Amino acid sequence: MTADKDWEEFKNKLFVKSKINLHDYKPAQMQRRIGNLMTRNGATSYVQFFDLINKNDKLYKEFIDFLTINVTEFFRTPEKFVELETTVLPDLMRKNPKLSIWSAGCSTGAEPYTLAMILDEISPNTRHRILATDLDIEMLNKAKQGQYVNNELKNISPARMKKYLQPCQGGAIVNDSIKSRVEFKRHNLLLDSFESNFDIILCRNVVIYFTEEAKESLYRRFFAALRPGGVLFVGGTEAILNFREIGFKHYLPFFYRKPE
Repeated sequence: MTADKDWEEFKNKLFVKSKINLHDYKPAQMQRRIGNLMTRNGATSYVQFFDLINKNDKLYKEFIDFLTINVTEFFRTPEKFVELETTVLPDLMRKNPKLSIWSAGCSTGAEPYTLAMILDEISPNTRHRILATDLDIEMLNKAKQGQYVNNELKNISPARMKKYLQPCQGGAIVNDSIKSRVEFKRHNLLLDSFESNFDIILCRNVVIYFTEEAKESLYRRFFAALRPGGVLFVGGTEAILNFREIGFKHYLPFFYRKPE
């Protein structure tokens, strides 16, 4: 079998099993990432590697975790969260005091819990909706537990640590009052339908391996899912170069606004 045919067959088999569509991911980066795992497990072709993960649940789980890049921490890029807290959220709340927020690709939940802490401080008596979604069920289960190691907590101020988390061996657990503010759900960004009328969508450090076509399609769907005046917040390496063409207005660096 040719290398191209081997890769195509692997993508098709994986889609049937997992509903992860590798056609939407940049092939060079994906092949490099998967190649590392194949070598480690003694597979010499993608199809052979698929047979291994298909028979071995533990290896399949390791592969899905590896593929969905679950790097997470609270207040990731702290200066952006300062802008979110001092400018973006207050701005949105002036028009709509009860926000509908979507953390798309939330991994183990640090981002939606960060939002819940900020909102508890700036509008303590309002129950905003925070929807947090991810493709990986395992990560969502970890998110619901709300237990983190010290490295993931390094950007949280001592005052917030004391107020919102309980120390435990090697880290801390998020308080139930914060956990109860977040609704976790499994969702595939590339396949599933989107809800609508969000005030703000956060999709940060998720699209790094997507093709340009998949990214553009995703950003257009986010645009449609925002209410007029709503904001899309992306990661620090993910500036949207054609944001005007999609319909967004520039708001702040890495924040894009849907016109009123």
